[in-house]
Amino acid sequence: MKKKSSFGSILRKGAMLCLSLTLMGSVLAACSKGDGGSGTEKRVLRIGFIYSSPDNEQYLRQLYTDGYELLHPELDIQIVGAVNYDDMRFQEQPEDGKPVKQPDPYEKLTEMLNGNNPVDVVVLDSNSSYLKRLVQDNMLKQLDPLIQEHEFDIEDLVPSVIDGIKEAGDNSIYALSPTFNASALYYNKKIFADAGIEPPTDGMMWDDVLAKAKLVSKGEGNKRIFGFSFGRWGGDPFWDMQNSYLPALQLKVYDDKGEKMTVNSPQWAKVFTTMASIYKDKIVPTNQDINSGMDEGTNGKRMYNPYQGDLFINGRVAMTVGGYDYVTELTRAKQQNAKNNKVPSVDWDVVTMPQHADNPGIGGNVYLSGLMGINAKAANSEDAWDFIAFNNGKEWAKLKSRSLYEMVSRKSLLQPKDGQDYNMEAFYKLKPIPPSSTDQEKLYREKPGIEEARYVGQQIFQEVIDGKKSTEDALKEWETKGNAILKKIKENPNGGLNPAEGGVATEVYAG
Repeated sequence: MKKKSSFGSILRKGAMLCLSLTLMGSVLAACSKGDGGSGTEKRVLRIGFIYSSPDNEQYLRQLYTDGYELLHPELDIQIVGAVNYDDMRFQEQPEDGKPVKQPDPYEKLTEMLNGNNPVDVVVLDSNSSYLKRLVQDNMLKQLDPLIQEHEFDIEDLVPSVIDGIKEAGDNSIYALSPTFNASALYYNKKIFADAGIEPPTDGMMWDDVLAKAKLVSKGEGNKRIFGFSFGRWGGDPFWDMQNSYLPALQLKVYDDKGEKMTVNSPQWAKVFTTMASIYKDKIVPTNQDINSGMDEGTNGKRMYNPYQGDLFINGRVAMTVGGYDYVTELTRAKQQNAKNNKVPSVDWDVVTMPQHADNPGIGGNVYLSGLMGINAKAANSEDAWDFIAFNNGKEWAKLKSRSLYEMVSRKSLLQPKDGQDYNMEAFYKLKPIPPSSTDQEKLYREKPGIEEARYVGQQIFQEVIDGKKSTEDALKEWETKGNAILKKIKENPNGGLNPAEGGVATEVYAG
């Protein structure tokens, strides 16, 4: 949250300075049309967010509305939240200790769009599944006609961003996103050069990347070089598989009705076998590897390492998956290393996320920040479009391109930071993973605790890695235990809560 606040402050100050110098003529023209103390009633533009509260309204204004409001004093911009954080924070807990049912965000979102005083603009932060459902429920205005009418430039927008938006909108545009983040594959140049092996390139398949990872893995103990990691800090093998390897395959754990497990299949068997092998062969570090010996210096003395646990920066991982924000950390490490060579650093570059042969051309997750759409029932759709066009235009993108943590959606403004030379296109060259199906999203709301059927696979997969179970037996066991959980939830949907929420679904497979 601190990063967001810092960025919002930088953005606001930059907006004030740049706009006052370069857009003064527009400001004066706008003022001549506005209130200006003449008593003319201001037009109202209502902008809705899924979550808000009085505490974070100022942050939302800094991020989305301050620059526009400076140019349009004739507008009264109102911020509306579908779900008020304070309502959740100060909700009284029942004496019986049972969990309080939390509001359904989508239900609250539709109330905000369809109520007596509907919002004009809706902002969906990094949630394209909600965008897809709003489109299917005819709650948003199609933007293609407005784009054409106003000759709004979308040719300069990053293809993966437009592809992600169109995927959610049945090949039409119902929202625009000014910024985004995406995953790519970072690699250590020195490790590959020392091993005499060609480094990874754009467009590689997972099997080829993991084969390279095996070739460069070497050493023992806290000196071992690992060929690959699923993230900076490593993690649990099961969730590494779920979050980084599986999404592009779009394999399901259970069917769309949430009544039958689908894991006992040849596709899942291949995934289990592949993933288990890279942990068995110590190609990928475990949490134990990450925490082992990382703070030891010479003669066994403990030493301070600001990048404790980040094996890539410490030169012990050849390739790792990371978002664009990792560029900032790698750059900072290099700068600090120039001042103090005890601070670790790495000579790196980046290529596209590995692809699956069964689904080529699809990369990692693309996170669309601040997706902005017009309510189909907007009272002020004209200003709503102008607001969206401004926030997604090139002039405003120039200011946002200074961000250290996300990228602007305009290709012409995407350049490596601080004069560096790395493969910027790697973050947006591939198509994004399509948004999750609305049927699955609906299941999470209607069947609380259904994800328990997924969680049960965690221990089972670990037993495959440990050599205690074969892949075949593991998938059969996961299918059996998962089906028992799904059956119980079907019989009592409101009783199958996640244990963290007070549920008892774990008793089905405990033991």
